[in-house]
Amino acid sequence: MEVRAVAGSWAKKIGMPQPAPKSRSKPDRKVAGKSDRKVAGKSERSGGGRPPWYVLLLRAVALLVALAALAAFFYYAFRLTLSPVEDNGQAGGNTDPGRSLRFYFEQPVRDALPQVGGNLILLAPLGVLLPMLSARLRGPVRLALVAALLSLAIETAQGLLVIGRAFDIDDVILNVLGVVLAYALVGRLLSRKIMGPA
Repeated sequence: MEVRAVAGSWAKKIGMPQPAPKSRSKPDRKVAGKSDRKVAGKSERSGGGRPPWYVLLLRAVALLVALAALAAFFYYAFRLTLSPVEDNGQAGGNTDPGRSLRFYFEQPVRDALPQVGGNLILLAPLGVLLPMLSARLRGPVRLALVAALLSLAIETAQGLLVIGRAFDIDDVILNVLGVVLAYALVGRLLSRKIMGPA
């Protein structure tokens, strides 16, 4: 031991390189292996893989059904809203938000319910069908914009082209509210269950 110590001190004095001390610590292979498996598991759960073929098939069928339902919906909606009616000259336009609603609420329930409920239900299927067709149409704000544009187009056509009908801004409000409610109650969950997350 003394000879080695003397030789080491002499080597330091003359500037000879010294061998690096051996490290006693060994890599923890178990910890590394566990961490690698955890990362791999997270990447698999994050949806990196492609869904099974039967899931894709079910989504394709659901998409076709939604398209067919949307086409049928537009047919009956336009037929219902753009058909002439006999009003004996009583139809009047309304551009004051809330005026027609106040009038409805002053009427008996049996008279107000068809008007309010009918306008709520009229475009409500869009809140379920559109999110299934496109992930970009998921969300109450986007659906409200689409419903507002469509309802405005229908009301404008009623006021300008259809005999016995008139433009009513409160109908637009009820149409939009019906779409947003349908999305919140049914469309949001159903679109994610069937078509997957956005």
